[in-house]
Amino acid sequence: MKASALPAPLHMALSFATFPLLGWTDKRAIVGALFAILRGGGRPADVSGDGTGISMLAWLRRHRQTDRAIRRFWEVILVSALDETLDRIDAQYGIAVFWNAFLSTRGGYRIGIPRVPLGDLYDGCREAITKRGGEVILRGGVRGLVVANGKVEGVEREDGSIETADYYLAAVPQDVLPELLPTDVVQREPVFSNLRKLQASPITGVHLWFDRMVMHEPFLTLVDCTTQWVFNKTRLYGAGEENGGQYLQLVISASYSLTQRSRQEIIALCLEELRGAIPATREATLVKGTVVKEMSATFSPAPGSDQWRPAQKSPLAGLFLAGDWTATRWPSTMEGAVRSGYLAAEAILTDAGTPRTFLQPDLKPEGLARIWARHN
Repeated sequence: MKASALPAPLHMALSFATFPLLGWTDKRAIVGALFAILRGGGRPADVSGDGTGISMLAWLRRHRQTDRAIRRFWEVILVSALDETLDRIDAQYGIAVFWNAFLSTRGGYRIGIPRVPLGDLYDGCREAITKRGGEVILRGGVRGLVVANGKVEGVEREDGSIETADYYLAAVPQDVLPELLPTDVVQREPVFSNLRKLQASPITGVHLWFDRMVMHEPFLTLVDCTTQWVFNKTRLYGAGEENGGQYLQLVISASYSLTQRSRQEIIALCLEELRGAIPATREATLVKGTVVKEMSATFSPAPGSDQWRPAQKSPLAGLFLAGDWTATRWPSTMEGAVRSGYLAAEAILTDAGTPRTFLQPDLKPEGLARIWARHN
Protein backbone atom coordinates (compact mmCIF):
# COMPACT_ATOMS: atom_id res chain seq x y z
CA MET A 1 0.00 0.00 0.00
CA LYS A 2 1.12 3.56 -0.72
CA ALA A 3 0.10 6.86 0.82
CA SER A 4 -1.72 9.50 -1.23
CA ALA A 5 -1.82 13.26 -0.68
CA LEU A 6 -4.93 12.98 1.50
CA PRO A 7 -4.59 13.75 5.24
CA ALA A 8 -4.46 11.00 7.87
CA PRO A 9 -6.35 8.72 8.23
CA LEU A 10 -7.45 8.91 4.58
CA HIS A 11 -3.94 8.80 3.11
CA MET A 12 -4.15 5.03 2.55
CA ALA A 13 -7.78 5.00 1.33
CA LEU A 14 -7.08 4.78 -2.41
CA SER A 15 -4.47 2.06 -2.03
CA PHE A 16 -6.77 0.10 0.28
CA ALA A 17 -9.76 0.48 -2.04
CA THR A 18 -7.82 -0.98 -4.99
CA PHE A 19 -6.16 -3.79 -3.02
CA PRO A 20 -7.03 -6.83 -5.16
CA LEU A 21 -6.83 -9.60 -2.57
CA LEU A 22 -9.91 -8.46 -0.63
CA GLY A 23 -13.53 -8.26 -1.71
CA TRP A 24 -15.88 -5.39 -0.93
CA THR A 25 -17.50 -7.33 1.89
CA ASP A 26 -14.07 -7.77 3.48
CA LYS A 27 -13.20 -4.11 2.98
CA ARG A 28 -16.47 -2.85 4.48
CA ALA A 29 -15.83 -4.96 7.57
CA ILE A 30 -12.25 -3.69 7.86
CA VAL A 31 -13.32 -0.06 7.50
CA GLY A 32 -15.85 -0.56 10.29
CA ALA A 33 -13.19 -1.91 12.65
CA LEU A 34 -10.71 0.82 11.68
CA PHE A 35 -13.35 3.45 12.36
CA ALA A 36 -13.90 1.94 15.82
CA ILE A 37 -10.16 2.41 16.45
CA LEU A 38 -10.35 5.99 15.16
CA ARG A 39 -13.44 6.81 17.19
CA GLY A 40 -11.57 5.76 20.32
CA GLY A 41 -8.43 7.70 19.44
CA GLY A 42 -6.51 4.41 19.36
CA ARG A 43 -8.15 3.16 22.56
CA PRO A 44 -11.61 1.78 21.82
CA ALA A 45 -13.96 1.58 24.77
CA ASP A 46 -14.57 -2.14 24.25
CA VAL A 47 -10.94 -3.06 24.96
CA SER A 48 -10.57 -3.99 28.61
CA GLY A 49 -8.43 -1.67 30.70
CA ASP A 50 -8.53 -3.76 33.88
CA GLY A 51 -5.36 -5.73 33.11
CA THR A 52 -7.12 -8.91 32.02
CA GLY A 53 -7.28 -7.96 28.36
CA ILE A 54 -9.10 -9.38 25.36
CA SER A 55 -7.40 -11.11 22.44
CA MET A 56 -7.11 -9.35 19.09
CA LEU A 57 -8.95 -12.21 17.42
CA ALA A 58 -11.86 -11.91 19.85
CA TRP A 59 -12.00 -8.14 19.25
CA LEU A 60 -12.02 -8.65 15.48
CA ARG A 61 -14.81 -11.23 15.75
CA ARG A 62 -16.75 -8.78 17.89
CA HIS A 63 -16.43 -6.30 15.02
CA ARG A 64 -17.66 -8.85 12.49
CA GLN A 65 -14.51 -9.32 10.45
CA THR A 66 -14.68 -11.88 7.66
CA ASP A 67 -12.32 -14.83 7.65
CA ARG A 68 -10.59 -13.47 4.55
CA ALA A 69 -10.19 -10.02 6.10
CA ILE A 70 -8.58 -11.58 9.15
CA ARG A 71 -6.30 -13.81 7.11
CA ARG A 72 -5.24 -11.38 4.38
CA PHE A 73 -5.25 -8.06 6.25
CA TRP A 74 -5.12 -8.13 10.03
CA GLU A 75 -3.05 -11.29 10.32
CA VAL A 76 -0.52 -10.32 7.64
CA ILE A 77 0.35 -7.13 9.51
CA LEU A 78 0.01 -8.12 13.15
CA VAL A 79 1.69 -11.53 13.19
CA SER A 80 4.79 -9.99 11.62
CA ALA A 81 4.70 -6.87 13.79
CA LEU A 82 4.13 -8.62 17.13
CA ASP A 83 5.48 -12.14 16.50
CA GLU A 84 2.31 -13.77 17.76
CA THR A 85 -0.93 -15.27 16.53
CA LEU A 86 -4.06 -13.13 16.78
CA ASP A 87 -5.61 -15.30 19.48
CA ARG A 88 -2.54 -14.66 21.68
CA ILE A 89 -2.20 -10.90 21.13
CA ASP A 90 -3.67 -8.45 23.62
CA ALA A 91 -6.09 -6.35 21.57
CA GLN A 92 -4.70 -3.11 23.00
CA TYR A 93 -1.40 -3.82 21.25
CA GLY A 94 -2.85 -4.97 17.96
CA ILE A 95 -4.97 -1.82 17.89
CA ALA A 96 -1.94 0.31 18.80
CA VAL A 97 -0.09 -1.00 15.73
CA PHE A 98 -2.85 0.22 13.43
CA TRP A 99 -3.33 3.52 15.25
CA ASN A 100 0.38 4.40 15.27
CA ALA A 101 1.34 2.97 11.88
CA PHE A 102 -1.66 3.62 9.63
CA LEU A 103 -4.32 5.85 11.14
CA SER A 104 -2.89 8.66 13.26
CA THR A 105 -0.06 9.86 10.98
CA ARG A 106 0.85 9.81 7.31
CA GLY A 107 4.35 8.46 7.83
CA GLY A 108 3.93 5.97 10.65
CA TYR A 109 3.75 2.99 8.28
CA ARG A 110 7.28 3.48 6.96
CA ILE A 111 9.83 0.89 8.04
CA GLY A 112 13.60 0.73 7.79
CA ILE A 113 15.38 -2.28 6.32
CA PRO A 114 19.13 -2.65 7.08
CA ARG A 115 21.38 -2.49 4.02
CA VAL A 116 24.26 -4.07 5.94
CA PRO A 117 24.48 -7.23 8.09
CA LEU A 118 23.20 -6.70 11.64
CA GLY A 119 26.69 -7.30 13.00
CA ASP A 120 27.81 -4.10 11.28
CA LEU A 121 25.03 -2.18 13.02
CA TYR A 122 26.12 -3.53 16.40
CA ASP A 123 29.69 -2.42 15.73
CA GLY A 124 28.43 1.15 15.75
CA CYS A 125 27.13 0.63 19.28
CA ARG A 126 30.46 -0.75 20.40
CA GLU A 127 32.32 2.18 18.88
CA ALA A 128 30.04 4.65 20.67
CA ILE A 129 30.80 2.98 24.00
CA THR A 130 34.56 2.73 23.53
CA LYS A 131 34.82 6.37 22.41
CA ARG A 132 33.38 7.34 25.79
CA GLY A 133 35.91 5.27 27.70
CA GLY A 134 33.84 2.11 28.04
CA GLU A 135 34.81 -1.46 27.25
CA VAL A 136 32.80 -4.10 25.39
CA ILE A 137 33.57 -7.75 26.20
CA LEU A 138 32.18 -10.31 23.77
CA ARG A 139 31.40 -13.92 24.73
CA GLY A 140 31.96 -13.02 28.37
CA GLY A 141 29.52 -15.40 30.03
CA VAL A 142 28.41 -14.88 33.62
CA ARG A 143 27.30 -17.27 36.33
CA GLY A 144 25.01 -14.83 38.09
CA LEU A 145 24.54 -11.69 40.13
CA VAL A 146 26.00 -11.38 43.61
CA VAL A 147 23.28 -10.11 45.96
CA ALA A 148 23.64 -9.13 49.62
CA ASN A 149 21.22 -7.25 51.88
CA GLY A 150 18.87 -6.36 49.04
CA LYS A 151 21.62 -4.92 46.87
CA VAL A 152 23.58 -6.19 43.87
CA GLU A 153 27.24 -6.26 44.86
CA GLY A 154 28.73 -7.64 41.65
CA VAL A 155 28.55 -9.96 38.66
CA GLU A 156 30.27 -13.33 38.85
CA ARG A 157 31.90 -14.30 35.57
CA GLU A 158 32.40 -17.84 34.31
CA ASP A 159 36.00 -17.88 35.48
CA GLY A 160 34.89 -17.04 39.04
CA SER A 161 36.06 -13.43 39.00
CA ILE A 162 33.72 -10.70 40.25
CA GLU A 163 33.01 -7.51 38.32
CA THR A 164 31.79 -4.59 40.41
CA ALA A 165 30.16 -1.34 39.36
CA ASP A 166 28.04 1.52 40.65
CA TYR A 167 25.03 0.29 38.68
CA TYR A 168 24.09 -2.94 36.91
CA LEU A 169 21.84 -3.14 33.85
CA ALA A 170 20.39 -6.55 32.92
CA ALA A 171 19.37 -6.62 29.26
CA VAL A 172 18.92 -10.39 29.00
CA PRO A 173 15.67 -12.15 27.97
CA GLN A 174 12.96 -12.38 30.63
CA ASP A 175 13.39 -16.13 31.06
CA VAL A 176 17.14 -15.78 31.66
CA LEU A 177 17.11 -13.11 34.39
CA PRO A 178 15.65 -15.33 37.17
CA GLU A 179 18.40 -17.88 36.48
CA LEU A 180 21.04 -15.23 37.19
CA LEU A 181 19.59 -14.33 40.59
CA PRO A 182 19.80 -16.26 43.87
CA THR A 183 16.82 -18.60 44.29
CA ASP A 184 15.69 -16.98 47.55
CA VAL A 185 15.63 -13.54 45.91
CA VAL A 186 13.43 -14.80 43.06
CA GLN A 187 11.07 -16.49 45.51
CA ARG A 188 10.88 -13.41 47.71
CA GLU A 189 10.40 -10.79 44.97
CA PRO A 190 7.25 -11.16 42.79
CA VAL A 191 8.85 -8.86 40.20
CA PHE A 192 11.31 -11.65 39.40
CA SER A 193 9.16 -14.74 40.00
CA ASN A 194 6.37 -13.35 37.81
CA LEU A 195 8.71 -13.19 34.84
CA ARG A 196 8.15 -16.92 34.45
CA LYS A 197 4.53 -16.15 33.61
CA LEU A 198 5.59 -14.25 30.49
CA GLN A 199 5.56 -16.64 27.55
CA ALA A 200 7.91 -16.54 24.56
CA SER A 201 7.18 -16.60 20.81
CA PRO A 202 9.35 -18.23 18.12
CA ILE A 203 10.67 -16.81 14.84
CA THR A 204 12.13 -18.95 12.08
CA GLY A 205 14.52 -17.61 9.46
CA VAL A 206 15.11 -19.57 6.26
CA HIS A 207 18.17 -18.62 4.20
CA LEU A 208 18.27 -19.75 0.57
CA TRP A 209 21.01 -19.31 -2.04
CA PHE A 210 20.05 -19.80 -5.69
CA ASP A 211 22.30 -20.20 -8.72
CA ARG A 212 20.68 -17.24 -10.51
CA MET A 213 18.58 -14.12 -9.94
CA VAL A 214 14.99 -15.02 -9.13
CA MET A 215 13.49 -11.73 -7.88
CA HIS A 216 14.23 -8.01 -8.26
CA GLU A 217 12.03 -6.46 -5.55
CA PRO A 218 13.81 -5.57 -2.26
CA PHE A 219 11.21 -7.60 -0.37
CA LEU A 220 7.87 -9.35 -0.80
CA THR A 221 5.02 -10.29 1.51
CA LEU A 222 3.26 -13.60 0.87
CA VAL A 223 -0.37 -14.21 1.84
CA ASP A 224 -2.11 -17.50 2.53
CA CYS A 225 1.33 -19.06 3.08
CA THR A 226 3.49 -20.18 5.97
CA THR A 227 6.24 -17.91 4.60
CA GLN A 228 5.47 -14.29 5.48
CA TRP A 229 8.34 -12.10 4.26
CA VAL A 230 10.96 -12.65 1.56
CA PHE A 231 13.96 -10.30 1.72
CA ASN A 232 16.22 -9.92 -1.29
CA LYS A 233 19.55 -9.84 0.55
CA THR A 234 21.46 -9.68 -2.73
CA ARG A 235 19.79 -6.38 -3.61
CA LEU A 236 19.87 -5.03 -0.06
CA TYR A 237 23.59 -5.49 0.50
CA GLY A 238 25.06 -7.39 -2.40
CA ALA A 239 25.28 -10.80 -0.75
CA GLY A 240 25.78 -13.64 -3.22
CA GLU A 241 25.94 -11.49 -6.35
CA GLU A 242 29.60 -12.25 -7.03
CA ASN A 243 28.74 -15.58 -8.72
CA GLY A 244 25.58 -14.41 -10.43
CA GLY A 245 23.43 -16.08 -7.81
CA GLN A 246 20.95 -14.70 -5.33
CA TYR A 247 20.49 -14.89 -1.58
CA LEU A 248 16.97 -14.67 -0.12
CA GLN A 249 16.03 -14.59 3.53
CA LEU A 250 12.54 -15.75 4.50
CA VAL A 251 11.06 -14.74 7.84
CA ILE A 252 8.24 -16.59 9.60
CA SER A 253 6.99 -15.05 12.85
CA ALA A 254 5.04 -16.96 15.50
CA SER A 255 6.36 -20.11 13.81
CA TYR A 256 4.85 -22.62 16.24
CA SER A 257 4.01 -25.02 13.42
CA LEU A 258 7.69 -25.30 12.46
CA THR A 259 9.29 -25.88 15.86
CA GLN A 260 9.21 -29.68 15.54
CA ARG A 261 9.86 -29.86 11.80
CA SER A 262 13.26 -30.73 10.36
CA ARG A 263 15.47 -28.39 8.37
CA GLN A 264 14.76 -30.36 5.20
CA GLU A 265 10.98 -30.21 5.71
CA ILE A 266 11.02 -26.46 6.33
CA ILE A 267 13.17 -25.74 3.27
CA ALA A 268 10.95 -27.95 1.10
CA LEU A 269 7.83 -26.15 2.33
CA CYS A 270 9.31 -22.70 1.70
CA LEU A 271 10.57 -23.68 -1.75
CA GLU A 272 7.11 -24.89 -2.71
CA GLU A 273 5.59 -21.58 -1.62
CA LEU A 274 8.26 -19.55 -3.41
CA ARG A 275 7.67 -21.46 -6.63
CA GLY A 276 4.00 -20.56 -6.40
CA ALA A 277 4.76 -16.86 -5.83
CA ILE A 278 7.99 -16.23 -7.76
CA PRO A 279 7.99 -18.01 -11.14
CA ALA A 280 11.76 -17.66 -11.68
CA THR A 281 12.46 -19.97 -8.73
CA ARG A 282 10.91 -22.87 -10.64
CA GLU A 283 13.87 -23.02 -13.02
CA ALA A 284 16.55 -22.06 -10.49
CA THR A 285 18.74 -24.49 -8.59
CA LEU A 286 19.01 -24.20 -4.83
CA VAL A 287 22.74 -24.08 -4.06
CA LYS A 288 22.47 -23.95 -0.29
CA GLY A 289 19.80 -23.60 2.36
CA THR A 290 19.82 -23.20 6.11
CA VAL A 291 17.23 -22.72 8.83
CA VAL A 292 17.61 -20.69 12.04
CA LYS A 293 14.98 -21.23 14.72
CA GLU A 294 14.75 -18.63 17.49
CA MET A 295 12.51 -20.48 19.93
CA SER A 296 12.29 -17.52 22.35
CA ALA A 297 12.67 -14.65 19.93
CA THR A 298 10.33 -12.25 21.77
CA PHE A 299 7.98 -12.28 24.69
CA SER A 300 4.37 -13.00 23.86
CA PRO A 301 2.14 -9.88 24.23
CA ALA A 302 -0.71 -12.07 25.46
CA PRO A 303 -3.92 -10.66 26.96
CA GLY A 304 -3.17 -9.53 30.51
CA SER A 305 0.62 -9.91 30.17
CA ASP A 306 1.22 -6.29 31.17
CA GLN A 307 0.70 -7.21 34.82
CA TRP A 308 3.89 -9.32 34.74
CA ARG A 309 6.12 -6.75 33.01
CA PRO A 310 8.48 -5.02 35.49
CA ALA A 311 9.60 -1.41 35.67
CA GLN A 312 13.17 -0.60 34.68
CA LYS A 313 14.15 0.02 38.29
CA SER A 314 14.19 -3.36 40.03
CA PRO A 315 13.50 -4.01 43.74
CA LEU A 316 17.22 -4.72 44.21
CA ALA A 317 19.35 -1.64 44.84
CA GLY A 318 21.73 -1.00 41.98
CA LEU A 319 19.96 -3.32 39.50
CA PHE A 320 18.08 -1.96 36.49
CA LEU A 321 16.32 -3.80 33.68
CA ALA A 322 16.07 -3.32 29.92
CA GLY A 323 14.33 -5.34 27.25
CA ASP A 324 11.12 -5.23 25.22
CA TRP A 325 9.55 -7.35 28.00
CA THR A 326 9.85 -4.57 30.59
CA ALA A 327 7.06 -2.03 31.14
CA THR A 328 7.37 0.20 28.08
CA ARG A 329 3.67 0.64 27.16
CA TRP A 330 4.65 -0.94 23.84
CA PRO A 331 4.48 -4.60 22.79
CA SER A 332 7.31 -6.95 21.74
CA THR A 333 8.81 -4.76 19.03
CA MET A 334 12.18 -3.16 18.32
CA GLU A 335 10.62 0.18 19.20
CA GLY A 336 9.63 -1.25 22.58
CA ALA A 337 13.19 -2.48 23.15
CA VAL A 338 14.59 0.98 22.35
CA ARG A 339 12.09 2.59 24.71
CA SER A 340 13.23 0.24 27.48
CA GLY A 341 16.81 1.38 26.98
CA TYR A 342 15.84 5.03 27.24
CA LEU A 343 13.73 4.37 30.33
CA ALA A 344 16.52 2.36 31.98
CA ALA A 345 19.01 5.18 31.37
CA GLU A 346 16.53 7.66 32.86
CA ALA A 347 16.01 5.44 35.92
CA ILE A 348 19.75 5.09 36.55
CA LEU A 349 20.40 8.83 36.27
CA THR A 350 17.42 9.59 38.49
CA ASP A 351 18.82 7.19 41.09
CA ALA A 352 22.18 8.95 40.78
CA GLY A 353 20.57 12.32 41.44
CA THR A 354 21.13 13.67 37.90
CA PRO A 355 17.81 13.07 36.15
CA ARG A 356 17.57 13.44 32.39
CA THR A 357 14.97 12.63 29.75
CA PHE A 358 15.87 10.40 26.81
CA LEU A 359 12.55 8.84 25.81
CA GLN A 360 11.37 10.20 22.48
CA PRO A 361 7.72 11.23 22.19
CA ASP A 362 5.35 9.21 20.01
CA LEU A 363 4.43 10.63 16.62
CA LYS A 364 1.69 13.22 17.08
CA PRO A 365 -1.65 12.57 15.36
CA GLU A 366 -2.03 14.49 12.13
CA GLY A 367 -4.82 15.63 9.84
CA LEU A 368 -8.31 14.44 10.66
CA ALA A 369 -6.93 11.93 13.16
CA ARG A 370 -6.22 14.82 15.54
CA ILE A 371 -9.98 15.30 16.02
CA TRP A 372 -10.44 11.84 17.53
CA ALA A 373 -7.15 12.01 19.43
CA ARG A 374 -8.18 15.28 21.14
CA HIS A 375 -11.65 13.97 21.87
CA ASN A 376 -10.16 10.99 23.69
